[in-house]
Amino acid sequence: MDVITTHINADFDCLGSMIAAKKLYPQAEMVFAGAQERSVREYLLKNPEQAALFKRIRDIDLADIRRLILVDVCQAERIGPFAEVLERPGIEVHVYDHHPLCQLSVKPSLEKIEEVGSTVTIFAHLFQEQGIELSSAEATMMLLGLYEDTGKLLFNSTTSSDYQAAAYLLEQGGDLNLVSDSLIQELTAKQVALLHQLIESRSILNVNGIDIAVAHASIDHYVGDLAVLAHKLKDMESHNALIVAVRMGDRVFLVGRSRVPEVHVGQILSEFGGGGHSFAASGVLRDMTLVQFLDRLTEVLQRHVNPHWEARHLLFTALKTVPKDVTIKDVRELLTRYNINALPVMDGERVVGIISRQVVEKAAYHLLEDLPVSEFMNSDFVAVQPGTPVEELQELIVSGNQRFVPVVDEGKLVGAITRTDLLRHMVSGAVSRRMSDAPALGSSLGLKKRYVVRLLRTRLEQRIQDILDRLGQVAQDLGLDVFAVGGFVRDLLLNKQNLDVDIVVEGDGIAFAAEFARRFDCRIRTHRKFGTAVLIFPDQFKVDVASARTEYYLEPGALPTVEHAPIKLDLYRRDFTINTLAIALNGSHFGELYDFFGAQRDLQEKAIRVLHNLSFVEDPTRVFRAIRFEQRLGFRIGVHTEQLLRSAMRMGFLDKIGGHRVWNELVLIFKEANPLPAVLRMADLDLLEYLHPDLLLEKRAKKLFANARQAIDWYRLLFTGEPCRHWLVYFLCLLTDLDDQAVASLCQRLVVAPRLQQIFTVEREAAHRATNLIFWRRMHTAPPRPSEIYDWFQPLATEVLLYAMARSNNEQVQRCLSSYFTHLRSVQCELVGSDIKQLGIAPGPIYKEIFQRLLAARLDGELVTRQDELDFVSQHYLPNKHTNE
Repeated sequence: MDVITTHINADFDCLGSMIAAKKLYPQAEMVFAGAQERSVREYLLKNPEQAALFKRIRDIDLADIRRLILVDVCQAERIGPFAEVLERPGIEVHVYDHHPLCQLSVKPSLEKIEEVGSTVTIFAHLFQEQGIELSSAEATMMLLGLYEDTGKLLFNSTTSSDYQAAAYLLEQGGDLNLVSDSLIQELTAKQVALLHQLIESRSILNVNGIDIAVAHASIDHYVGDLAVLAHKLKDMESHNALIVAVRMGDRVFLVGRSRVPEVHVGQILSEFGGGGHSFAASGVLRDMTLVQFLDRLTEVLQRHVNPHWEARHLLFTALKTVPKDVTIKDVRELLTRYNINALPVMDGERVVGIISRQVVEKAAYHLLEDLPVSEFMNSDFVAVQPGTPVEELQELIVSGNQRFVPVVDEGKLVGAITRTDLLRHMVSGAVSRRMSDAPALGSSLGLKKRYVVRLLRTRLEQRIQDILDRLGQVAQDLGLDVFAVGGFVRDLLLNKQNLDVDIVVEGDGIAFAAEFARRFDCRIRTHRKFGTAVLIFPDQFKVDVASARTEYYLEPGALPTVEHAPIKLDLYRRDFTINTLAIALNGSHFGELYDFFGAQRDLQEKAIRVLHNLSFVEDPTRVFRAIRFEQRLGFRIGVHTEQLLRSAMRMGFLDKIGGHRVWNELVLIFKEANPLPAVLRMADLDLLEYLHPDLLLEKRAKKLFANARQAIDWYRLLFTGEPCRHWLVYFLCLLTDLDDQAVASLCQRLVVAPRLQQIFTVEREAAHRATNLIFWRRMHTAPPRPSEIYDWFQPLATEVLLYAMARSNNEQVQRCLSSYFTHLRSVQCELVGSDIKQLGIAPGPIYKEIFQRLLAARLDGELVTRQDELDFVSQHYLPNKHTNE
C-alpha cells in the first residue's frame, strides 16, 4: 500500500500538496497524520466531496504500507504514528518539501526538496514539465496552499517560481474567489482574548543591534491557529522579528516570524526542538516551562542574532562594464557619461581586469585612444565573494591599496565595492543595512530618524500620513525599498506645504503601484516608457511613483536616455542639490533621511546649486528652474552655479532645446503666485532677450504686473464660478511692448498651442483696439452703448480682458470692463427658438438676426420683460400681426 501523508496540524499547503501527490501516485491513499488547522477543517466541512478523498488513520493498517510519500514535512517526529513505519526495513520513502532544514531518520529513496515559498510550487513545476492537467477543484486546493504559505505571494520568502506556479494553477482553473474566502478568518473569542494577552506582554529585546519582539501568554486550554495570531501581531506592530510562546495546558507552543536575514527563526527555534525557515518557524515544548524558555531565549538569541557584515551588504550592483577589446576612446566616453572612476574589464562573463579614469586619461594624453583597453588595464587585482567578511575587505582596500574590488559569485560578476563605499560603512557605524552618505551636520533641520518621523507626523495631514504608511507597508511586503523624494521632502524640512508626493521605488515602480492600487481603493495610470505611474485616489489626490533610474545625455539639450539604478543614482540625476533628499518609508527604516549631496547644507545656506558642472549643458531648461526655485523659496543661486548658468547661455546651449520645453518652463514660472521677481531675474540674466531681442522689461511693464495682480484679485472676489488662468494674464503683461509680428514670432519660436497663439495675437490685438476705441469715443463722440461693449468684449478670453484692465489707466475703459464682467456678459434673452416659431416665423438664418437684435436691445435697456421681446419681434418681423399676450 502507498500512503500520502503530511505533518500533524496540517495547513493548506499540506492539503494542496497531498492532492498534488495523488496525481503522481494515483493508487496511494491520502491520510492526515494528525489534526488539521481550523481553516482546513472548515474548508473540508464546506466541501464534503473533497473530504471524502481522505482516509482516517484508524482505517489504515500501518503494516501494509510499502511506500510512504511525505509532503511538506521531512522530520520523523512530525508525522505522528507514521514515524514507526520509517523504522521498518525495506520501506520506500519519497519526500516533497520546501523546508531547507530537513533531518530524516532514514535515507529517502526519492527526495525533492527546494527552498521555495510552498511545497505546492514544487508539484506545480513537476506537472508543467510532465504535461499533467488538473481539475478546477485540484488547482484551487493547490492554490490555497500556495497563497497561504506565501502570504498571497507577498512574504519575502516568495520566489519567482511561486509566481510561475500561481500562474499555472490559475490557467488550470484555480478559483481565486474561493481561495480568498477560505483564507480570510475571523478570530474566535478565545483567539481574541489570547491576542490581547500577547499584546499586553510584548517586549522588545535589542540583540546585537537588532530589535526582536517577544510575546508570551499562559492559558489552560488549547487555542488553535497560533500562527495566525503571530502574523496579526507582527503586522499590527510592524515587527521585523517576533517570537511568540504560549503555554497551553502542559505544553508550550512556539511561533517565530522574521523579515530580516539577521534573525533566522528556523535556527533559533531548532534549539528548542522546532524548525522551519529563516522567516517562519514553529515548535512545541513538552519538557520545559514557559519561564524556562523565556530565560533561555535571550542566550539563544545572542548566539544566533549576529549581523555579520559581508561584502554583499556594501556592494554596488548597478555596475557598468566594458569588454576587453573596446578602445580607450570608448572607455573614456563611458567614464564621462556616467561620471565614474573605474570599470571592470570583461572577457565574456569573467572579470579580467580593472581600468581607471587616471589610466584612461594618461593613455589619451599619449594619443593611444584607439588601442584596446586590455593593453592598459590592471590585471593584478583581487576579487571577493558576496560572503567575504568586511574585515578581509578592509585589509584588501587599505593595506592592499586596491581602490576598486569586484564581487563575484560562482565566477559571475554581481557588483563591486569602492574605497569610498568601505569608508562610508565604517563612518556610519554599520548601524543598518543601508549606509547613508549624509554628513553629520547636526543642523536644526536634523538628521536623526526620530526628528524626521516627528516632522512627518506633525506637518502632514492625516490622509498623507496614512498613504505614506501604506506605501511603506506594501514595499515591505514586496521586499522593495521605497522613498519619498524631491520637493516634497525639501518643503517638509522647510515647513512649506507641498502636496505633490513623489515616490521612488528601487525596483519595478509600475508593478509596485499596481499592487498598491489592488490593495487600496485607488486607480493607476502608467507610463511604461519611463517606468512611472500615478496613483489616483477617490478624492482625486495623486501620488507619482517612479522606478529608481539614472539618465545620461547623448548631446547637450537632448532628452535623456534612462536606465534603472539604485536610489543614489536616481537622486544624482536631479536638477539641484536641494531636490536630492529622500526619506525611507520601509518598516524599521521609516523616517531615515538620505542626503548624498549636501542638500541640508544648501537648505541652511538658502542656496540653489547644481550637482555637477555640466548640469546646464546637459539640460539647459534647468536655467529656468533655477530661477523659479530661487524666487519661490527666497533663496539665491550660488555664485559658481550662476557662472555655469551664464556660461551655458553664452555658448548657446539654450538654442539646442526645443521651443516647447522652454515654453513649459515659462508656464511654470508664470504659474507662481507672483511671477514678477522671476521675470526680473530673467531680465538680469539676459534670458528675456534670448526669448526675443525686443523683449525688454521697462518700468511700465513692472507697473503692469502689479496692476494685473490687482485685476486678478478683483476678479476672484466676484465669485463668478468661471476659472481664470492667472499665468496667462501675467504672460500677456510680459508681451505688452511687443508688436503683433514680434508676438507671432515668439509664439512660433516657443511652439505655443494654437488656441494660446490666438489669445496672444488675435485676441490681444482686439483688446487693444477695443480699449483704444472706448477712449476715443469718450473723447470725441458719445460713449459706447452697452451692446457695443458686449460685442467688443464677448469674443475675448477672460484673461485677455483682465490684461486689458491692467494695461489701461483710463477710468472709462476700466468702468466698461467692470460693467461687462459684473452685468453685461450675464444678460440673456427670455425668448427661445420655440417662442419665435409659435409666432409663425419659420426656422432659418433669420433666427440668428432676431436674437442678436433682442440681446442688443436688452443690453441697451430698450427691452426689459418677455412681453417686450414678443412685441419687438412682432413689430419688426410680423408687421401685420399682433401678439396674443
